[in-house]
Amino acid sequence: MRGLSGGHGSGGTRPPAPGSGTAAGRAAVAGLAAAGLLGLFTAGCSTGGTGTRDEGAAPTDQGVPSGQSTPAASAPSPFRRVDVIALLKGDPKVGDQVKRDLKPCGPDAYPVDTSYGNLTGTGVADVVVNVLTCGDAVGVGTYVYRMRGKQYENVFSLEEPAVYSAIDRGDLVVTKQVYAKGDPIAYPSGEDVITYRWSSDRFTEHYVVHNEYSKAVEGGDISGPAPTAPSED
Repeated sequence: MRGLSGGHGSGGTRPPAPGSGTAAGRAAVAGLAAAGLLGLFTAGCSTGGTGTRDEGAAPTDQGVPSGQSTPAASAPSPFRRVDVIALLKGDPKVGDQVKRDLKPCGPDAYPVDTSYGNLTGTGVADVVVNVLTCGDAVGVGTYVYRMRGKQYENVFSLEEPAVYSAIDRGDLVVTKQVYAKGDPIAYPSGEDVITYRWSSDRFTEHYVVHNEYSKAVEGGDISGPAPTAPSED
């Protein structure tokens, strides 16, 4: 299954971990780490070349330019872990088929991805739940729960093959794989990436991106006659 090419997550499947890709990416991270260590070592040495100081802790105002205050750390949004399995099974908006298929893939291992973040501005983290298949982790349903009073309510739901939602900088980004007739489940023809924003007590569609996949990669084929070698004079 192809991932989301728009940078928001994975279309219909669980997204890969950030930074877990190419060797070039790992090399870049290693280079940044080395540069950071070199900067710390240089800053810890005196200008006279006598080595690092061992007289004790540095003054508290060292390294802060005059007239500038230290930026305050942003306060995290309230986080409350939720029993999403009980939430899904007790939700009348979740389809009967999804509930019947919602079974552990192993000992206490349900095929469910959960994200917590600020989507609706309640002051309590909203909950985004993606229900997947056990075998190939294809999304079959995606839901958003918002705290109202003392309980969560379903404010968004979509149930169809190969769908997946993610939180992206306060927006809800839903990716749906698009299949043409005859497409195998692993090779869709494209994807729709739809961004929703919370407005007037509901999610409204903000913009849509449609991506079409090449048939020349990942097991696809190229239609048309095979190329021929140039003739020799």
